[in-house]
Amino acid sequence: MAEEIETAQIPPHIMAAMRERMKMAQRMSRIKHKLVVMSGKGGVGKSSVAANLACVLAEEGRVGLVDADVTGPDIPKLMGLEDAEVKPTETGMEPTTGPAGVKVISMAQLIARDTAVVWRGPLKIKAIKQMLSDVEWGDLDYLVVDLPPGTSDEPLSIAQDIPDADGAVVVATPQEIALLDVRKSISFAKAVNLRILGIVENMSGLVCPHCGTTIDVFKSGGAEAVAKELGIPFLGRIPLDPRIVVGGDAGRPFVLEHPDSEASKAFRGVVAALKAQLREPAPRPTGPRA
Repeated sequence: MAEEIETAQIPPHIMAAMRERMKMAQRMSRIKHKLVVMSGKGGVGKSSVAANLACVLAEEGRVGLVDADVTGPDIPKLMGLEDAEVKPTETGMEPTTGPAGVKVISMAQLIARDTAVVWRGPLKIKAIKQMLSDVEWGDLDYLVVDLPPGTSDEPLSIAQDIPDADGAVVVATPQEIALLDVRKSISFAKAVNLRILGIVENMSGLVCPHCGTTIDVFKSGGAEAVAKELGIPFLGRIPLDPRIVVGGDAGRPFVLEHPDSEASKAFRGVVAALKAQLREPAPRPTGPRA
């Protein structure tokens, strides 16, 4: 009786928030590893890296991919799921299934195409919370969260909502202007106690298809130098390959279309280095499932 009285005295909005947190915790407890892919600035190929890493991880386990860029969602395009519909269920939403069996959720699947999301921070954060707690992810080995660039509302929300995340993969290109923002991402991660799993140097060199010479279009080695300076693992370099753009536009992940290419080998090398940084997850609770 005392418990009922105490519960009745809790304001409704606080009760709702408590239920939401419990629901989130139940969903996330069924996922072994949560990986955040972030970048300090846009234009570094972060979403392409996230999509291809998810497909490589799916070769050995069950993978979910959250497109947390509410205002500029690109994952459905990269995964060939632009026309896929998210179906409602009794307890939430069912994610769509893309290449390699990767489960995907994105704001692009919940609104009409070409519709601009003109929202302030609180609404964006609410949308991200729903993509984590209202989606029936089931049992996963990996959940990859593709964040928008920068260190604003969305990254902060993810850091708070997934406190047991394994950590962040920071994507950069080799030139100094991109590396300036990488340092900010790393500073942000430290401020919110989000572990840095490592840095990936994307667009690192282009092998000429005619003569075989490597051309450093955006320089090379800058991200590795920053990783060494800051004492952070360097996960590897992804070379430029025009077919990555072609596959992305067509909704066909590059690592599945060209598994023997140098870039695909580099993606697999990054995943191998990333997995070496992961810790064994805590035992899953045996209570009721959401």
